[in-house]
Amino acid sequence: MKKIKDIFIEGPINPIFVAESITKHTVKTTIGGHSIFLGQIREDMIDKKKVQAIHFTAYKEMALEKAHEIREEIIAKYGLTCAHIYHSLGEIKVGEICLFVFTSAAHRKEAINACDEMVDRIKKEVPLWGKEILEDNSHTWKENKQ
Repeated sequence: MKKIKDIFIEGPINPIFVAESITKHTVKTTIGGHSIFLGQIREDMIDKKKVQAIHFTAYKEMALEKAHEIREEIIAKYGLTCAHIYHSLGEIKVGEICLFVFTSAAHRKEAINACDEMVDRIKKEVPLWGKEILEDNSHTWKENKQ
């Protein structure tokens, strides 16, 4: 059994980290396509108040196990060369990146379809919660939408 990787990053995901992750894959010459999803905090309006940030929490042990299970199933299903998941914990401000999913395969369609399915499954199955912090410092729990 593979070691379960910690997918969590405290705070926002830095765009430099994303660029460095892409760069590391240039030596893997069997890859023909990558697909990347970056989840960014959106300035929604709730009860006429702007969302300023989302504070993410997780049932970490269970979340890591579930994310690992999803990753392994999708690698096998699509024949991926590799797949990576990173999710923020803590307070992430509007405009910052909170989710980074990166899939690589010999062909683009497999990478794209795998990335799309992985994001959907993370949102649906991984025990993560987001508390939207509004401009008046009130908050509401975020509901995941597909």
